[in-house]
Amino acid sequence: MPINFPSYSELHTLIFDPDRIPYAIVAIIIVFVIGMITGPRTGNANSMIWIWVDSAFGWIGDKLDKKQRPAPDLMFRGFMILALCVSFAAFFGLICEHIALTYPLYGLTRAVMITLALTGGSVVFVLLRLYFALEQKQMAKGAYYGVARTSRINLNSTDDFGITRVGMGVASRTLDKGLVAPVLWYLIGDFPALFAYAAISGLAWRFGKDGFTKGFGSVALALDKLFGFIPSLFTTLLISLASIITPTANITKSVRSWIGKGVPYAQGGAPLTAMAWALEVTLGGAAKDLNGSAIKSDWVGPPSATAKISHKHLRRALYIYVMAHLLFIAMLLGAYVWSATL
Repeated sequence: MPINFPSYSELHTLIFDPDRIPYAIVAIIIVFVIGMITGPRTGNANSMIWIWVDSAFGWIGDKLDKKQRPAPDLMFRGFMILALCVSFAAFFGLICEHIALTYPLYGLTRAVMITLALTGGSVVFVLLRLYFALEQKQMAKGAYYGVARTSRINLNSTDDFGITRVGMGVASRTLDKGLVAPVLWYLIGDFPALFAYAAISGLAWRFGKDGFTKGFGSVALALDKLFGFIPSLFTTLLISLASIITPTANITKSVRSWIGKGVPYAQGGAPLTAMAWALEVTLGGAAKDLNGSAIKSDWVGPPSATAKISHKHLRRALYIYVMAHLLFIAMLLGAYVWSATL
């Protein structure tokens, strides 16, 4: 009996469901507009799923993450927390799917539930406050708090240059982990995949310490890289394309960064590298997290670039962040129209 292989035009249906694209686009718009208006909840500009992961598992994880214990013991403890958290997240995804089918409200219910795993406008909100605080050289209320909570970096341990670098890092990471990756996983596996991935990446953010964990966050970091590596390359493409329409950004150097040595995935990976090269600055560097752990991140950027960057570089990073959103929506629309013609 002959085997019927899918045609080229049918391959996309094996990867994702095009019918989910409109809901994802509406969710992106909602989370961007609402976030710009209200700002972040509890000062944290990450997605609601990450905030819930922090609230539900952060305190117990801090108690279990004893640095004096051997690494295998810490890894097992971290794995148990991960298994519990991801199980809850996947089950929550099934509940959301049932609710969306029972009370569709013309698709609005589904779009609103997708926003739980996304972020966008809140990031612009906190980075704009940071930009104005740095520009005016004053401690605006809450300006640094939102960036510290979102990045989990203690900004008291660095200077204004370091704070600006952290802010630019927040832009590239939230674009990757708070927009591109969760949307792609929603298109692939609907709500269970969306929330399971968001839980994994949330635990990697909470306990991974940018790769400098003693073991507790190692499993979460490994799974985050496994499921997030391909989306991160797509985010890198968006950042490079956005640099074309960003004043003074360098698309040529951004593309060159694709084949050069960048920072490890846990420290921001290819997206952070592409942003550093596009804006011709040096990002990364040592810092301390909110728990007091040392984060000895690598430096990344063109050889002639400087790490002494100003608020003007943060403004350009914000421009790339917003333009990348528009490009992502345009690509999703293009994919939807293309799939409808097949």
